[in-house]
Amino acid sequence: MVSGLFHRLRTAFPLLLLLFSLAAPEPASAQQKLPNVVILATGGTIAGTGASSTTTVGYSAAKVGVEALIEAVPELRTVANVKGEQIFQIASENMNDAYWLQLAKRVNALLAGSDVDGIVITHGTDTIEETAYFLNLVVKSHKPVVIVGAMRPSTAISADGPINLYNAVILAGSPDAVGKGVLVCLNDQINGARDVTKTNTSTLDTFRTPELGLLGYMQDNRPHFYRQSTRRHTADTEFDVSGLDRLPRVDIVYGYANMDPTALNAFVAAGAKGIIHAGVGDGSLAAPVRPALSAARSQGVIIVRSSRVGNGIIARNGEANDDDLDFVASDTLNPQKARILLMLALTRTSDTKDIQRMFYTY
Repeated sequence: MVSGLFHRLRTAFPLLLLLFSLAAPEPASAQQKLPNVVILATGGTIAGTGASSTTTVGYSAAKVGVEALIEAVPELRTVANVKGEQIFQIASENMNDAYWLQLAKRVNALLAGSDVDGIVITHGTDTIEETAYFLNLVVKSHKPVVIVGAMRPSTAISADGPINLYNAVILAGSPDAVGKGVLVCLNDQINGARDVTKTNTSTLDTFRTPELGLLGYMQDNRPHFYRQSTRRHTADTEFDVSGLDRLPRVDIVYGYANMDPTALNAFVAAGAKGIIHAGVGDGSLAAPVRPALSAARSQGVIIVRSSRVGNGIIARNGEANDDDLDFVASDTLNPQKARILLMLALTRTSDTKDIQRMFYTY
């Protein structure tokens, strides 16, 4: 009887081993194959809280810490080895040059290590496009950097932060995102830092790349890319912020009917090294402002013609004779992004021909 039982166990043993191997958790070596993604938290609506679950406006931004954000999405652990770091905690309308430099230096330090495959930055949506473009010009790595936010606070019904964060971590850990530049990922869509902009005050699909189009989608737990930017970025740029503790002052003068040079003159008097003129149409210069712009240029201030329109190329020597005025045309960059490029350009040169080259390169 004993020998019969032994025979049955010996016969069944291979099947038991197979069943055990299927039921057992993955060994540590398999878990280590997950990408290593660091989440740098900066605040914003994704970390916001409201008075009730139906509060989607009038909430308090930048209240939830990075560890709570991570714990709220346990699925993150299934797609990456995730670490969190609270680099600062602000509403993004309070973003400034000092925060940008701090963030860029931390991103570069992390990406220089072999133990980091990608970075996700949680951020308020108001200035996501500016932070993204700044990093697109100064990050010194081809590894993925993904900026993510939310349009609804974490306490709201159908808060979009958790799924946005989940998608961003997948994207930051994906080999398909390597070399694509800094990416903005919300609402299941992937946009490039240079061209994306916020287009709606409150809807979930606010981030768009008008005319030029998004880069791809997040679906089936992976990115699907359909195009990429042709402009140089990240490790291929000439900009280096490692030794900088401040950026040159550049201000934006907005064009409108009946404008005068009051704002322009105030910025110049305050020490602006550059002025972005967000003109009407194709960057047109109103007659009352043109002499003041020329005077500012004669004082060494760099003038860049941009447009308030939001789409299209600013034609050099189109609505103004840029060669004679010694102005720079912003190409397709909107005013807020033209400001960022000019700030970085001024850390390298004050030659307008070289700065114009940069606007056509980045």
